[in-house]
Amino acid sequence: MKNIGELDLAALQPLIRMALDEDVGSGDVTSESVIPADARAQGRFIAKADGAIAGLPIVSAVYALVDAAIIVRPLADDGDRVHCGSIIAEVAGPAAGVLTGERVALNFLQRLSGVATLTARYVEAVRGARARILDTRKTTPGLREPEKYAVRMGGGTNHRHGLYDLVLIKDNHLELSGRQAIGEAVSRARQNAPAGMRVEVEVEDLRQVKEALAARADIIMLDNMTIETTTEAVRLIRSADYAVEIEASGGVTLDSVRAIAETGVDFISVGELTHSAPALDISLELHSTR
Repeated sequence: MKNIGELDLAALQPLIRMALDEDVGSGDVTSESVIPADARAQGRFIAKADGAIAGLPIVSAVYALVDAAIIVRPLADDGDRVHCGSIIAEVAGPAAGVLTGERVALNFLQRLSGVATLTARYVEAVRGARARILDTRKTTPGLREPEKYAVRMGGGTNHRHGLYDLVLIKDNHLELSGRQAIGEAVSRARQNAPAGMRVEVEVEDLRQVKEALAARADIIMLDNMTIETTTEAVRLIRSADYAVEIEASGGVTLDSVRAIAETGVDFISVGELTHSAPALDISLELHSTR
């Protein structure tokens, strides 16, 4: 597993534009009707809860598209842990534009900081164990890159980014390919996938663990196993005559993750990081400067 590069703001421009188009449409009728054209404003993004920050570069990118005269000054870095009441960033410029970009900027910042915050809690829960916390492909459509970035900002590790960068053979693959044995599926993957691409196999019991080892899978995912079975599976895999990584997956919670980590697995994948992370409460407090 790996951490994919830093946030690619250029690649996110269409997403940011789409978010602004969705919210602003033909224009911010309230601000344009009520706020004088020459009015100016200053504001502060303030954390209303403890958490980890992610998404500040997107806040700047949002306002750059709304009005180039608006200045965003971050007072924290993505990945920073902040406390309730912390001032995360300041914004200043034409008042109407500041208001126009407020909701889109906050939506990105709150969502990504929520992902980073939940990830940081999982990372802290396994501190001292060898296991690293992985994300999954259970991301919001269109937001995979920023959400996986937010996982990194929370201290987590990225699993595969999509269907194209790792072979992952699951039960449905075996079923829909004619109930192939694991060994046959791994062999076909090695023949047909890009050269050098690693092969991971999802297993549900110790029999399948042995099959995956016989096939010399690069990574074995222990899916929805009890702690006792996971412990035995780890023992079997560690005794293999080649290097193989171990991932635990399925129904992982903050209450269960420590016990899973203590079995000695290398990775624990947590769908909750991106499919159920609550937004971090952040507000933008504004005042007029003229």
